[in-house]
Amino acid sequence: MSNSRGRGLQANVLGTFDTVVMAVAGSAPAYSLAATTAVLVGAVGLAGPAALLYCAIPMLGIALAFSYLGRIDVNAGASYSWVGRTLHPFLGFISGWALVISATIFMVAGSLPAGSMTLALFDDTLADNTALATVVGAVWFLVMLGVVLGGARLTVRAQLIMSGVELAILALFAVLAFFHTGNARAFDWSWLGFSHFDGMAGFASGALVAAFYYWGWDVTSNLSEETRDSRRTTGLAGLIGVGIVFLLFEVFTIAVNVILTSRQIEENDANVLAVLGEEVWPGWGGKLLIVAVMLSTIATLETTLIQVTRSLFAMGRDRTMPSALGRVHRRWNTPWVAIVVVGAVALVMFIASNALGSVGDILSDAISAIGLQIAVYYGLAGLAVVVAYRKTLLTSPANFLFGGLWPLCGALFMFWVFVESLSELSSAAITIGVGGLAVGLVPMLWYWRQGSDYYRPAKLDASRAVETDYVPDEQAAHARVHEGLSTDF
Repeated sequence: MSNSRGRGLQANVLGTFDTVVMAVAGSAPAYSLAATTAVLVGAVGLAGPAALLYCAIPMLGIALAFSYLGRIDVNAGASYSWVGRTLHPFLGFISGWALVISATIFMVAGSLPAGSMTLALFDDTLADNTALATVVGAVWFLVMLGVVLGGARLTVRAQLIMSGVELAILALFAVLAFFHTGNARAFDWSWLGFSHFDGMAGFASGALVAAFYYWGWDVTSNLSEETRDSRRTTGLAGLIGVGIVFLLFEVFTIAVNVILTSRQIEENDANVLAVLGEEVWPGWGGKLLIVAVMLSTIATLETTLIQVTRSLFAMGRDRTMPSALGRVHRRWNTPWVAIVVVGAVALVMFIASNALGSVGDILSDAISAIGLQIAVYYGLAGLAVVVAYRKTLLTSPANFLFGGLWPLCGALFMFWVFVESLSELSSAAITIGVGGLAVGLVPMLWYWRQGSDYYRPAKLDASRAVETDYVPDEQAAHARVHEGLSTDF
């Protein structure tokens, strides 16, 4: 493979519609519902709709933070760059590392359901075979690895097909569930209140799981260097994405409460959605929703690969990780070294995960661990926007609310959930979640000692940023430094 060290990613490949599709695919509505509903019910019982509702409000605050920060710093590393240039480079690195670790863990947690869903289309008994599910999941993972290596344009085309079919199936079942009779229990407005939570700790553990549901919409920010008019587009797409998946999550979580018994949920912990489909439309329903979950899982493997490889690309470019990670393929304009490294690490982890138990057991601990890491980097981004915009917050009510107060509340919520849920989680989930973050201290301190420029940042200040579209100079399209804001790396 040929490469050039100074090349950049291919600019202006994605449009607004493309990035909205990527935001929705990143949150993976069908996968999140199938793999996480049993975990959510285990944490909060019938309060699942409430947990998703009360997590959506601060999550919108974080989406606003990403939107505002993306206007003044276009960087494939997103929160890694923003937090490093506002709060402290060490916190910026930990922010980027949290994304890298959570995404890598997810690729193992996500590939297993991709394998088991594929097997379930042919034989339900095969879906419980962890070894076989791992092999099939690994094949899907390698296919997505090839798509991501082929460039942003190919990635979006694949995404349009997978997410389009997934959303069409989900919309159909949302309507069918509404007219379904013979329910396990009647709808109750208290499911959207606080009465079903087991105290504040119970609410926090539910919110941690809910954060995992939403996670992934911020892939739009990692694609900012490849998006047209990205200062406006990536943030808007993230906000629209959160709104769409919130509606889907609420509709289906309420449908699960109404239609399925606690025993059905418990017995089908790795795919609650297929059981719901079978209840709503016997015969065909289960199969169709398995197709939706399979496509959703494969689609989100793709967006997660983009997030982790673009983050590692930014780190390699800044020499806060091995500089080879910042290399871009001459033909495809993708960070091929980062993609190959992530692929190799994830495949090793797939094989290791076989020793850990069933698909359901692996998912439960992984989801909670990832939730902790998500809370860290989302929370830091929420603080970063307040610091970056501190001089302009009082210039208008909109700036104060959307660029300051709401993101700040979102950040505080994320940190509160992190601390509060530690007492509720299993030791395995805490070890994976906090231990994974701690490992990042090694490369951080090593490259800080090596004198990376990242650790001497140009501070991000919205009041000094010139509002201009991010359009790289054609002659400098392959250079590391882009035209645009003076504050860009």
